[in-house]
Amino acid sequence: MHTINPRKLHHSKWTAVQPSNKEKHFLVTQLLRDENDNVVDVVIEAIHSHREVIVPWQRLKDASVWKMGWQ
Repeated sequence: MHTINPRKLHHSKWTAVQPSNKEKHFLVTQLLRDENDNVVDVVIEAIHSHREVIVPWQRLKDASVWKMGWQ
């Protein structure tokens, strides 16, 4: 499991373990926060298609789904 500081995720790079639709590399483009300024979700953008997806930031810790960096 990755150790991740959610406040430092902005502009971080991720690789999907099982790419679909040629979407393998992603960039965190936005941090979504709750009323207490805690990061709850991130917006990730596929580099190939520019499609954006909102995911809970904790999902990035799942090594069976995501790898840190572009690989």
